[in-house]
Amino acid sequence: MSPDPVDRFSQDRPISRKTLLRAALVATAVPLFAGTGVALARDTRATGLPLAPTPDCDDGDEPTHDQIEGPYFKPNSPLRTSLVTAGTPGVRLTVSGYVFGRACKPVPGVLLDFWQADTNGAYDMSGFAFRGHQFTDATGAFTLSTVVPGLYPGRTRHIHVKAQAPGSGILTTQLYFPDEPRNNTDTLFDPALLMNVRPVGSAKEGTFDFVLDIAQDPTDPTDPPTDPPTQPGGGWAAGTLYNAGDRVTYGGVAYRCLQAHTALTGWEPPNVPALWERG
Repeated sequence: MSPDPVDRFSQDRPISRKTLLRAALVATAVPLFAGTGVALARDTRATGLPLAPTPDCDDGDEPTHDQIEGPYFKPNSPLRTSLVTAGTPGVRLTVSGYVFGRACKPVPGVLLDFWQADTNGAYDMSGFAFRGHQFTDATGAFTLSTVVPGLYPGRTRHIHVKAQAPGSGILTTQLYFPDEPRNNTDTLFDPALLMNVRPVGSAKEGTFDFVLDIAQDPTDPTDPPTDPPTQPGGGWAAGTLYNAGDRVTYGGVAYRCLQAHTALTGWEPPNVPALWERG
């Protein structure tokens, strides 16, 4: 096992790491509650056991449903780690964590696309307020600056996210807040998706570790990306900044860019349907 990433919240937790690790051996994939804490993937890495993948939580939203009011995903979100400005109303919230594979190793370059309601429980369907995507860094870490989302009928408080590692499928899921009364009545709520949340002055900080269902070589930080087509690319190139709507060819196939991004090795168009579609 490689050394643990830095646990930015360990000093303030009211529970011991030993307690969490002991509970992890019998609790399988369900998050572990001890006091007010929820076990993170980084807490169970020392057991040597494979990590359980983060559950999906797809409420059926599709880009074609944008005429329906609700938490619907929109492609082409901006590349950014902060969804707020100085004048944005709401309780400030920072969400941070790591993305791991099943072998407990962090995964760099994972695409994380977040979207949520504003402080009043409304989603922006005409623009991109409270929508944005980012990539995990070399240690598999991410940080999102936003506000605590508001409530709306039928749902508990939550943040949507799509996650995709190079060469793997897309995980669509949601992050939840502890001690919310509506957690008991929301049919989509899953305790395995609870964040650790703590107050910091007038703001809040949350942590969550994603586990993607990818196997990993013991000597490598992540699986190698899916092998690209053997034909040479006809336009796509690593290091190029692509904008939504740009068209390239790769392996003799035409693709259209869905989200602005800088191309990375391993993110060839056939490997990342979140960024490229055929046509």
